[in-house]
Amino acid sequence: MINVYDIVEESIVDGEGIRLVIFCQGCKHHCKECQNLETWSFEYNHLYSPESIYTLMEQNPLLDGLTLSGGDPFEQSIELLSLVKKVHEKYNIWAYTGYDFEELLKDKDKYEMLKYIDVLVDGKFIVEQRDISLQFKGSKNQRIINVQESLKNNKIVLYEIKS
Repeated sequence: MINVYDIVEESIVDGEGIRLVIFCQGCKHHCKECQNLETWSFEYNHLYSPESIYTLMEQNPLLDGLTLSGGDPFEQSIELLSLVKKVHEKYNIWAYTGYDFEELLKDKDKYEMLKYIDVLVDGKFIVEQRDISLQFKGSKNQRIINVQESLKNNKIVLYEIKS
């Protein structure tokens, strides 16, 4: 079961296109001035099966993809793995994390989930580097990474925003 703070069924601000967004419950990063303080706790909030989330996606023909946010979805990489495997077959997946891409590569469970992510916004939110003109990220230190190209080329390839 996936521990979820909230689900937004149609978002246009959490990645390109119309997206189902899962705000995962639990985060260790505790970024100063985080906009999602309620997601820090690891206590159970709403539990969803991967199948029920996939069904939500299938019921909406307008969706372009799934965005995993939080909290930090990589804190639940084992619980999310079956969902991202299935979703990746039909949709693109964006994920937000306070971890750096390089850290995710070193953790077996996090790396296993990363293999099914298309776009990763990595790095902690740093309020001193906040820039509201940035698209899809909150601070200048964060990177928008094309995960599949990065894994294939064994080096970070930044994602080119289409819109």
